[in-house]
Amino acid sequence: MRLWLKIFLVLGMTLAILIPLLLIRGVINDRQSYRNQAVATIARSYAGAQAFTGPVLVVPYTDFIETDEKDEKGFVRRVVREESSRWTYFPTTLDVRGPLKPSTRRLGLHEVRVYEWQAQAKADFRAELPKTALPAGHTRKIGRPWLSYGFADVRGLLSTPALRIDGAAVEVEEGMASRDGGGVHARLAVPEPGQVLNLRTQLDFNLGGTESLALVPLAKSNRFAIQSSWQHPRFGGSFLPRTRDIGAQGFNADWQVSSLATSAQRQFLDGKTVPSVEGGEMSGGERADTVATGGIDAVAVALVDPVNVYSQADRASKYGLLFVLLTFIGFFIFELIKQLPIHPIQYGLVGLALAIFFLLLVSLSEHIAFAWAYLAASVACIGLLGFYLSAVLRSVGRGLGFAAMLATLYAALYGLLVSEDNALVMGAGLLFLILAAVMVITRKVDWYQLAGSRPLAR
Repeated sequence: MRLWLKIFLVLGMTLAILIPLLLIRGVINDRQSYRNQAVATIARSYAGAQAFTGPVLVVPYTDFIETDEKDEKGFVRRVVREESSRWTYFPTTLDVRGPLKPSTRRLGLHEVRVYEWQAQAKADFRAELPKTALPAGHTRKIGRPWLSYGFADVRGLLSTPALRIDGAAVEVEEGMASRDGGGVHARLAVPEPGQVLNLRTQLDFNLGGTESLALVPLAKSNRFAIQSSWQHPRFGGSFLPRTRDIGAQGFNADWQVSSLATSAQRQFLDGKTVPSVEGGEMSGGERADTVATGGIDAVAVALVDPVNVYSQADRASKYGLLFVLLTFIGFFIFELIKQLPIHPIQYGLVGLALAIFFLLLVSLSEHIAFAWAYLAASVACIGLLGFYLSAVLRSVGRGLGFAAMLATLYAALYGLLVSEDNALVMGAGLLFLILAAVMVITRKVDWYQLAGSRPLAR
């Protein structure tokens, strides 16, 4: 009866420690939200996540239709109705490339990655205007075409873009002209019906943004190339790079996308101009989060932090209950075998010390590197528990033994955090080794005798 009472007491103390662990996870989530607010604040004052769309050639026209209509008195009269529409042409080839220069801006404790992209977008058009015979009484007037380029956040244009069409400089105006949203456009000369517009365009621009960049493949044949000194890119979107090189000097990525493999043109005609980039791949094997939102296919790259202290601390806190449970099991076995009673308050103090480790970890990692923060927090907690347990267990050797066991657990947890791809197999192996150790230690224990014995007085 005393044995079962003790077992239920240990389980109750383990569940009670869940309360501070959940509170600490709430603190971690709050700090993560503060970091997201810092990103949003810097994006409002600088420029947000960027996307580049275009170019697109738009030719407006108006049809004048003469018809006979009856008025209210029944008299027939000749009226002319106007119907406005436009033809939209996409490039046959699109080549966008340029270096991406990263930098960091701080807001309080938080660092946010921004960049400047010195880009050059070359596109070739072959637009054959329709020349069809119109019915009697129908006339058509073609308006001035425009060439439009879209940007997710025009505040990121650090200088006036320079546009050249067939080698001649053309002045650009603000807005996409044909659609809502940010961008620039250039007006062209009015063409003749049936005329074939062969255009060679080149837009040079310097674009600033925060953390991510997306590019929309609107041409029949698309090629994108980005180079940067950032060592930890995350590739996302509808297409991953065809070739990429990631090293100590940064990364080079190259995309080649055919119009047969994407619905970007149809999506653009449906009114979608913002990229939809969900998921992705990061160097090191981590999965990516959303880079941008919207509804048009795109390729994307994000400048990510290889060690997100909040996500790492949150992952570590998920193992908090396991730490407490393993420590309490060790206490319980030691108490039964050595016949040295341990008070529930002592169980609780040890569990609280284990929980405080995760709070120390996230607070220190905001000021120093995550690895050093983990080392400092683990040394502090292991030292405290080693000192405390030397008195509780009435032996310095026993206290040091438990401290060594905790050091092994902390080292194993760090291995799980830095090797996400192998976390499952490492965690399963660790649990197997712990279970094997408990079975080996207790293999000769007579549990019936222990259940009927009375603990020695302290």
